[in-house]
Amino acid sequence: MVFNSLNYAKRLEEAGFTRNQAEAQANIMTEIVDEKMATKRDLRELELRLTIRFGSMLAAAVALLAALITLVK
Repeated sequence: MVFNSLNYAKRLEEAGFTRNQAEAQANIMTEIVDEKMATKRDLRELELRLTIRFGSMLAAAVALLAALITLVK
């Protein structure tokens, strides 16, 4: 997703905002969008954390299952 701050400011001006108000609003929105948008690096780090978490859960489940099988025999 790309946020077009120039287009946003122009639309605000068309709606009755002054140029300074429109530019200030566009700058604020750009900061918010940039802050909240995930980068490819963020997604790779998340994928790694989720893979490690899933692997740990799977290993714990296998260990628990092995312990239960041993106790049942």
